[in-house]
Amino acid sequence: MVGLVLAAGAGRRMGCPKALVADDGGPWLARAALLPLSAGCARVLAVLGAAAEEARQLLPADPRIVPVVAPAWASGMAASLRAGIEAAAALGPRPDAVLVTLVDLPSLQDEALRKVLAGPVGPGSLRRAEYGGRPGHPVLIGRDHWAPLLAELAGDRGAGPYLAAHGAEAVDCTGLGGDLDIDLPGPQTSPG
Repeated sequence: MVGLVLAAGAGRRMGCPKALVADDGGPWLARAALLPLSAGCARVLAVLGAAAEEARQLLPADPRIVPVVAPAWASGMAASLRAGIEAAAALGPRPDAVLVTLVDLPSLQDEALRKVLAGPVGPGSLRRAEYGGRPGHPVLIGRDHWAPLLAELAGDRGAGPYLAAHGAEAVDCTGLGGDLDIDLPGPQTSPG
């Protein structure tokens, strides 16, 4: 199982790349990269883009955490997800699935990741966390879904339409922080 942290965007509304944001708990990127490991993932791919070199410095010095730069990151979320899935597909041995989360979920708890990973995980797995009935992260995508998902990804559209069309299993994670994405600066955030 491989964790995939999407952290490539420029964060225009935030005023800086979200991969560079820190709060009282430290850099968001470092927390997001460690979260899948604490939930049981063997490796984490941190997809970077805007300010990639600065962001790379915020990653924990752990050989299980590997930075991946999305060359077309500026074209939207699809490019980041594509780069992450392609990097996962190139790993040896190839993982059965990726567990996808976002850098801008600083309140996300590892229990949410564990709940989405609960039960058998295989190449056909497709699960999504839900918060009060609304879809959120993390998302589990088995490798049987990678090629068809990549064929549909474009622009700023992520995996949401694919997950809905292919009956992703909903996992209730209400109260575990995955619905609290932060897009605007506030007193709780500051650039690294």
